[in-house]
Amino acid sequence: MTAFNFELARHNMIEQQIRPWDVLDQQVLDTLAQLPREDFVPARYRNLAFGDIAIPLGQGEFMLKPNVEARILQALALRPTDQVLEIGTGSGYLTAGLARLAGAVVSVDIVPDFVETARRQLKAHGFDNVALYVGDASCGWSERRYDAIAVTGSVPTVAEVWRQSLNLGGRLFIVAGQSPAMEALLITRIGEQEWVQESLFETELPPLRNAAAPKVFEF
Repeated sequence: MTAFNFELARHNMIEQQIRPWDVLDQQVLDTLAQLPREDFVPARYRNLAFGDIAIPLGQGEFMLKPNVEARILQALALRPTDQVLEIGTGSGYLTAGLARLAGAVVSVDIVPDFVETARRQLKAHGFDNVALYVGDASCGWSERRYDAIAVTGSVPTVAEVWRQSLNLGGRLFIVAGQSPAMEALLITRIGEQEWVQESLFETELPPLRNAAAPKVFEF
């Protein structure tokens, strides 16, 4: 029986899924070429690690599709000195990509099993610039500011806490809206009380647990 060719599958993922989705940043492409995505998926899905699918992680959660992960890394335009906050560790694969491109990553997930699995994989692959926490970060995480924030679940509306958690020049990737009309946004802080917002693409992600629903006014 022929062994599965992970290197070929990784190459095809980049050339057939990621480049066609306008991911052309060479640092991002190099990072994805070097990261063993197959090690971050549940063992039974190992041969599907590079497919254009949202791989189940258990407990009703899914791994982001490769093209979405790539767009997140490209949109945040990470620098080696950046301090990054990731909300939703999930498999730990995107965490690894963030850590490869940035200076340090704080990643939070509400599911303890995800955090423990990600911790093992990140340690096994030599990442020492990631701090993992179990917690509910749906309303923000700590009072410090970050250079980049990636929220990996969708929210009905963008809460003010996310904007306020950015350093000047900081970037926030977040998917906002309700199914089937969701939009990936890049929000950049350009002043103490000034932000610019860019629509990147339409997509649909599972909701971030406990994310606040928009207020409904009754008349």
